[in-house]
Amino acid sequence: MAWNEPGNNGDGNDPWGGGRKGGDKGPPDIDEVIKNLTKKFNNLFERSGSGGSGSSGSPPVSGKMSGGLIAGLAVVVVVIWGFMGFYIVNEAERGVVLRFGRVMDAVVGPGLHWNPAIVDVVSLINVSELNAKTYDNRAMLTTDENIIDIIVTVQYLIQDPVSYVIAVENPELSLDNASESAIRHVVGGNFMDQILTTGRDQVAIDVHERLQSYMDIYNTGMFIQQVNVVDAQPPEAVRSAFDDVIVAREEEEQVQNEAAQYSNQIIPVARGNAQRQIEQANAYRQEVIAKAEGDASRFNQLLTEYAKAPEVTRQRLYIDSLQDVMTASSKIMIDVEGGNNLLYLPLDKIMEQNTLPTGGNRPSTIREWQDLANELAPYLPGPSTNAAVDRARINRGGRP
Repeated sequence: MAWNEPGNNGDGNDPWGGGRKGGDKGPPDIDEVIKNLTKKFNNLFERSGSGGSGSSGSPPVSGKMSGGLIAGLAVVVVVIWGFMGFYIVNEAERGVVLRFGRVMDAVVGPGLHWNPAIVDVVSLINVSELNAKTYDNRAMLTTDENIIDIIVTVQYLIQDPVSYVIAVENPELSLDNASESAIRHVVGGNFMDQILTTGRDQVAIDVHERLQSYMDIYNTGMFIQQVNVVDAQPPEAVRSAFDDVIVAREEEEQVQNEAAQYSNQIIPVARGNAQRQIEQANAYRQEVIAKAEGDASRFNQLLTEYAKAPEVTRQRLYIDSLQDVMTASSKIMIDVEGGNNLLYLPLDKIMEQNTLPTGGNRPSTIREWQDLANELAPYLPGPSTNAAVDRARINRGGRP
């Protein structure tokens, strides 16, 4: 029966268990309300009859009230669970959905999305951000058994978010191990001088290719954008010696550049001189050929004349030869016939002391030669003796 119907022991209790003695219309006691709510929660799943009363004298809890409370709580839980399923994917992100641990085929794009909470687990992966990691590797051994310290920076993108999430347990750790392995492999295959000087770019390219192959084998979904060799130095204990080597190498390159510059200056000059000598040689060749052809032609003509008059031609040739020899000589040695003495005629001195008819030039005509013979007559042996010089003729100035 209702709490206010007649026959309810006349105690005037309200449904909250609070007595209304004396006609008190005030609010129920808070402690009593909490106790009643606790009892109701304890009896949610118990079926109770419409009669009977508890030891505290409170009225029985109805089945209808228990069912309504359960429904209300269920609705609240469902609403909260539904709101938990909403999430936002940014423009640079992609979402990978795992439903009970199994990856869904579709990758979630940018925007507002809903997935059932607890059932689906959504991992948001940034696929546009350029990530970078720096590896400071110490005491790496080169192929020539030297040790260097090298710092390498690796820049990468997450290209496949699904593989990044499910293929490897810890993709970042896999990248660290693969980078360490690739750097050691490439450094171990190069000489120290190459890594420290001109071979840095090639080292970066080799590390890039090897590291990308590792990432593809592991199926991490990462794309290696770029690898940079930030620094490569020998160990601190021997760095000063290597600095001296680098300075010496720079000086060597400077000297080589200066030598190349000098070579570029001198080679064109040498080539010009060589070409000029070649041209002069060709001109001399043409001159000698022309002269030989002229001599051959003159000899043929002389042969024709010799065939006509041998004695005359022979005498003429002798005189011409003697004239050529005498005109080209400044001193004459004369073998006196029948004696053992040689007569020395210093023509150059005689010509300096005596003025020639031609004004100091060599005789060119017969008359001039006759005058020269008269000048030389005192110095020649006289007709009386074969070896004596005619002193009288010298005193007379050469006159007979």
